[in-house]
Amino acid sequence: MPYQINGTGIPLDPEEARWMPQTVLGVDGNGRAIYPPTREFEMRWGLMSNSQYWQFQSWWQSIGATGTVSADLPKYASAAYEFQMYTGVVMRQLEARQFFTQYYTDVVLLLTNITTDAI
Repeated sequence: MPYQINGTGIPLDPEEARWMPQTVLGVDGNGRAIYPPTREFEMRWGLMSNSQYWQFQSWWQSIGATGTVSADLPKYASAAYEFQMYTGVVMRQLEARQFFTQYYTDVVLLLTNITTDAI
C-alpha cells in the first residue's frame, strides 16, 4: 500500500521517510524518561522540478485545507513492513530548504500529532 493522505496518494513517493526521534520532556521519579504522547513522521525528496513542486503544492493546498487528516504510513515499531492509517494527523506546509538552478532541493513534508500504539 502506498503513502496516502485522506485516501489520496501523494503526487510523488518520498525518496526518504522516517519516524522522527522524540524529545525527552523530563524524568519521572523512577529515573525513566518521559516522552510526548504523539510522534512525527518526515518525508523527503532530494530534487523536484518546478512543475513537480507546483503539483505537490497544489495537492497540499487541497488536502491541507481540511484541518487534521488521516495518513497511511509505515506502521511504527512493527515486526513487518506494513502500512497503518493514523487519524487526527496535522500536515505541515511543504518546505523546500534550498533552490539550485531550476530545481527545488531538500523538500520536506512533516506530519505531526500522530498517536501510535507503541510507546
